[in-house]
Amino acid sequence: MLSSPLILQMPSSMKMTDEQFYEFCQENRDLRIERNQYGEISIMPPTGSETGNRNFNIAGQLWVWSEKDGSGICFDSSTGFKLSTGAERSPDVSWISLERWNHLSQEQQKGFAPICPDFVIELRSASDNLKPLQEKMEEYMQEPGIQLGWLIDRKNKRVYVYRPQISVECLENPNTVSGEDVLPGFVLNMSKVW
Repeated sequence: MLSSPLILQMPSSMKMTDEQFYEFCQENRDLRIERNQYGEISIMPPTGSETGNRNFNIAGQLWVWSEKDGSGICFDSSTGFKLSTGAERSPDVSWISLERWNHLSQEQQKGFAPICPDFVIELRSASDNLKPLQEKMEEYMQEPGIQLGWLIDRKNKRVYVYRPQISVECLENPNTVSGEDVLPGFVLNMSKVW
């Protein structure tokens, strides 16, 4: 059975400030919570063990490359970012160049950093609907700073490659996916993901 996030629509009189939303997320650490640009709060169900393992493998491969490369830092799925639209999103895996990250104050780095990562990955679990993930990827592509995004659809063995202002590319059952010039030398081994 496919599932979608639970969407909470708040009355305008009850809209949370950024600080209140951050506190709400901290009080509910066991949940994956996001907020869209309209203030609607999404609560995502936890992933299954298999999807969690695959996501960890993806993050691990990116982290190993990032440590060797040294030009940026990685983030896991529990990290929230405040986008320019006001939305707070948590990609499954993300990477930001040190140049952009270091322009943020220490205070900004502690909370939901007001920045969209240079690179994001969303991993579709077997129970996820594809359309909301595609919409989320399109949202990222409208953000300043984003350069590359991958939506990995394990169910259909597809990788959707997103680049700003370019049509989405669909890779059918690739063995590897390249980080291109955004992440030079990074190649994701898909045998560990499928």
